[in-house]
Amino acid sequence: MASAKKWKRVAASQDGFLPVNASKNAADLYSNRKKRVSKNKKKNWNKHSDVQDVELFLDDVRLQERAVGGLLSEKADDSLFFVDLCNQEKTPQTEQPPPVTGKRRRKVLRPLRIDMILKHDSLVPAPKDVLSHQKPNAKKLRRIAERIKYQAAHGKVSLRQRQLLNRRPVIRTAKKAGSLQTDSSKDPERDFFDIWGGEGEVKETEDKGDQWYLQQTCKKRVKRPDKTNAEPSVLPAVEVIAPGGSYNPDFFDHQALLKEAHEIEVKKEKVAAKLKKQLAVDRDSKATEESKFQEQVEGLVEEEAEEESEDEESPPVGAVSLAVKKTEKQRKKEKSLKFKAQRRKMAQQVSGRRQQLFQLRSLKVLVKQREQRTVERRAQRKSNEEAALSQPRRLGRQRFKPQDMEVQLSDELAGSLRRLKPEGSVLKDRFKSLQRRNLIEPRERAKFVRKHKIKYQEKRAFREITI
Repeated sequence: MASAKKWKRVAASQDGFLPVNASKNAADLYSNRKKRVSKNKKKNWNKHSDVQDVELFLDDVRLQERAVGGLLSEKADDSLFFVDLCNQEKTPQTEQPPPVTGKRRRKVLRPLRIDMILKHDSLVPAPKDVLSHQKPNAKKLRRIAERIKYQAAHGKVSLRQRQLLNRRPVIRTAKKAGSLQTDSSKDPERDFFDIWGGEGEVKETEDKGDQWYLQQTCKKRVKRPDKTNAEPSVLPAVEVIAPGGSYNPDFFDHQALLKEAHEIEVKKEKVAAKLKKQLAVDRDSKATEESKFQEQVEGLVEEEAEEESEDEESPPVGAVSLAVKKTEKQRKKEKSLKFKAQRRKMAQQVSGRRQQLFQLRSLKVLVKQREQRTVERRAQRKSNEEAALSQPRRLGRQRFKPQDMEVQLSDELAGSLRRLKPEGSVLKDRFKSLQRRNLIEPRERAKFVRKHKIKYQEKRAFREITI
């Protein structure tokens, strides 16, 4: 409590403090005795601390700074008071009124009321903008400037200046008059074109082939990579069926189509039979009652005779025999044999090289055979690549399954379109065609999988009827 009174007395005893409301005495603000409260907690301190006198003092100081630019106690008397000799309004000495002639000589020019309202009345200086005085990379630029100044003082030349001095002059050749203009935007000698010019000038530029103008006016198409123009498959969009698939085909054409369909079905049956054979159970390997009983008693009956025979056949465990040390004569003999083997090998290599000179004719034949084999493999690889263009690729997780051949038997043929029996589906045929031409990946219809089991419940009304 004593500290609060002390702050109030200090605030009121300031030299530049002038209360806004002069009717109230500053001493009366803290004369009343207040209830003593324990302020050892932050909550009680904020609740019972009286800082109204400090806030009043700070508000008065801010008001004086805005109004007169500082505390009144610090201002000189000349800035606060003046001697009024008469009621004539005098213009400030700093402002020189413009000369007035004629009848308006007696009128004094005054500022308009709207200008006085909009005038900034606060005398507090604006805060200094620190960022406006800062420069990006100022430290780096200062070091570069100091280094350039140091080099100039000592007569040194920087690396960049040396490169500029040593650069060879570029000899520009004159362009041919009949050549097309292929100037780029980076060429300083390029003739500039006014796109807002007349139609005749535009047409003349198009005829000359100004690539920069055509590109900027979007009249020249962007060069696309060759890969984007390549088709994914060489197959036609609509494949024509064989002559035997007509509604009234020739006998031999129809029989050829039936043979082709028969071969496809035979291949399918072979694949199914092979799979069935692989998954078939061998009856000989099937377990019998005797084999089951043998497996159950396996390891339960111990045969003592077998154990004794195993003990007799096992070799005796003895000490490991030590290696016999070689004599000096044996070592010399081994060394001489090794030296002779090396000399014999080197002699064979030299004789083999000499024999290769007499095999030049056979080597030439061998080289020709290899080159011929390389050419054949290259041709085979190229033919395989061309054949792969007409085959569906692996685009997804599933493989392409060809559509079943649409063929009618001999007894199903109709002599006219009116009695023709439709085969297949047009929608499925188009879908398979897109897959065959590698436009979409092979896919199957999504299967519905139920997450939760269906729960059946009999209602009460139904249960009463059934009971």
